[in-house]
Amino acid sequence: MAFGWIDEQASARRRAGLVRTLRPRPADSPLLDLASNDYLGLAHHPEIIEGAAEAARIWGGGATGSRLVTGTTELHGELERELAAFCGFEAALVFSSGYAANLAAVTALAPHGSLIVSDAGNHASLIDGCRLARGTTQVVEHADPDAVRKALGTAKGPAIAVSDTVFSVDGDAAPLAGLAAACRAYGAGLVVDDAHGLGVLGDGGRGAPYAAGLAGAPDVVVTVTLSKSLGSQGGAVLGPAKVIDHLVNAARTFIFDTGLAPAATGAALAALRLLRREPERAARAREVARALHTRLTASGHEAVRPDAAVVSVRAPSPDQAVRWAADCRAAGLAVGCFRPPSVPDGISRLRLTARADLTEGQIDRAVGIIGDTRP
Repeated sequence: MAFGWIDEQASARRRAGLVRTLRPRPADSPLLDLASNDYLGLAHHPEIIEGAAEAARIWGGGATGSRLVTGTTELHGELERELAAFCGFEAALVFSSGYAANLAAVTALAPHGSLIVSDAGNHASLIDGCRLARGTTQVVEHADPDAVRKALGTAKGPAIAVSDTVFSVDGDAAPLAGLAAACRAYGAGLVVDDAHGLGVLGDGGRGAPYAAGLAGAPDVVVTVTLSKSLGSQGGAVLGPAKVIDHLVNAARTFIFDTGLAPAATGAALAALRLLRREPERAARAREVARALHTRLTASGHEAVRPDAAVVSVRAPSPDQAVRWAADCRAAGLAVGCFRPPSVPDGISRLRLTARADLTEGQIDRAVGIIGDTRP
């Protein structure tokens, strides 16, 4: 029977306790939210909502086509110029998602005969970019510049190293300075995904590459998402102008994809401008993450020290992690639940995201609920 194998895989997932389900949330959810990636608390900010609404009123509900046909608006250009300037890069290119931006950067910068050196902890979008690229991929130990250096020494042609700047599972930061030094020793490029760094790390939230002194470097390309700190949707690639021009001509997820919707573009632009006016939001997000970690570990939880705004708390097993997250939800707290195969080390976790707009009382309440529901 056609697709009969799907039933077998579904049964295997049920036996392993790994079934995923969609759970729509109401617009006025009463839950305290430590599950989303709204690090700066901007998704519902009036200025961001108005930015989206105004863009839709002017440009319509959709971009109407590929950006090389009809989908590029003046608003896209504004966002690209301001995003590049804010993060310290020469140019930027906006995509319909951060996932599409990562696929574009990796595939377009790894031609046939090239070597891609990929961190073992990289996000799925970077992994898929490596799989789709025409170069050869070598996966190396997590956050290990020496392993990257050794791998690059085997390259026979062009080479890039690919890494998250802040890893989404545990929230640990990549050693960017060491990675850049390893790449420069072999004339390789460095491509990093700053999805969890933009808006949180660096001066006023300018990102992890800015904090590491790599902003504007001719051998560094950065991808970002607009759906986390900027409270909108979409993604972008930042880097030298010649790299951005190359992506316009070679990146399939740019050439053949409909442009980012005007509402999302307007919302991201409004959020970026607000962050420039209120840079303290970035420091507050980091402060909240540290407070969560301090209070959780003081309560006896095994929590990973955060380098940005993600705090993970280890769970005994996948089943217990799912039950723990469900019990937190029943008590009024939304938390993430990461388990195999989403976690590369096979260890299940609750994943908490700090938000700049959380109060001290809300932090205490979250820690109390996590402790009261611990399996």
